[in-house]
Amino acid sequence: MESEQLEPIIVLITAPSVQVAKRIALALLEAKLAACVNILPGVNSLYVWENAVHDEQEVLMLVKTQAGVFEQGLLPLVKSLHPYEVPEIIALPVSAGLESYLRWIGEMTS
Repeated sequence: MESEQLEPIIVLITAPSVQVAKRIALALLEAKLAACVNILPGVNSLYVWENAVHDEQEVLMLVKTQAGVFEQGLLPLVKSLHPYEVPEIIALPVSAGLESYLRWIGEMTS
């Protein structure tokens, strides 16, 4: 497996609490839709929702996975577990990285 064929991505997901983030992370790992999930507490999010500005404490998840599992696997699973009506689920491409780490992502999410 070569990393170019794997198309590694980082998925950003915000959650209302560490407990919710851990529940989603464990489900992703068990389903082999993620190789690793970092959970960063204490994120201050300011956003507009229903014509009002909100200022909330959230948790940011950094999900290491590959593009091939995003649409059909990761996205529906996160949406089914997430309490938000419109959760943040954003995929970013990985343009470079340690070859053995990128290969590991592919192995864990195949």
